[in-house]
Amino acid sequence: MAKETKMLKNDEAKKLSKPSTKSLKANETKKLSVSKTRAKKIKHSYKVKDAENALLLKLKDGDVIIEMYPNDAPNHVARIKELVRAGFYNGLKFHRVIDGFMAQTGCPYGNGTGGTGHKLKAEFNRNPHKRGTVSMARAMNPDSGDSQFFICFADCPWLDGQYTVWGEVTSGMEFVDLIKRGEGPNGAVYDPDEIISMSVIADL
Repeated sequence: MAKETKMLKNDEAKKLSKPSTKSLKANETKKLSVSKTRAKKIKHSYKVKDAENALLLKLKDGDVIIEMYPNDAPNHVARIKELVRAGFYNGLKFHRVIDGFMAQTGCPYGNGTGGTGHKLKAEFNRNPHKRGTVSMARAMNPDSGDSQFFICFADCPWLDGQYTVWGEVTSGMEFVDLIKRGEGPNGAVYDPDEIISMSVIADL
């Protein structure tokens, strides 16, 4: 009798219709709406000290969390957030990547020659350039930082006090490590990896 009941249940299970989302293509399922409650849970799943001053950097291999230093580099942090909220960094390339040193991005031309045209006065501080540090790239002039920044793969103490440190990677450094390295002059990357998107966590 027990076996008979089990068989009936299996037969019934076979007759059940598939979920309506089963036949959707992958790109269509991504468009399905997320409830406000679910969105709130997603935001709180990122364990950061201050969601307004933390970024979600999406790379091809995974998500990276950057916590910023608004007290040490207030103007840089404010500008970075402004650019992030405008979608400026989405799709930009890691145009200069040197193994054991750093990965640089933020040039709209993808070759390290451009920015937004809005230069920032240097805010050098005591934060060291260590593995995971996020710092502003610049030209010879200390006050020439614009939109380009770099993430250190390793400790780089010779940069301390020379570049504006505005944040650090607190989660996902293993995905930063997978960014494609450059083989060209000065770390230039052929067919470079890109930033999929950058968001302020408070906005998620």
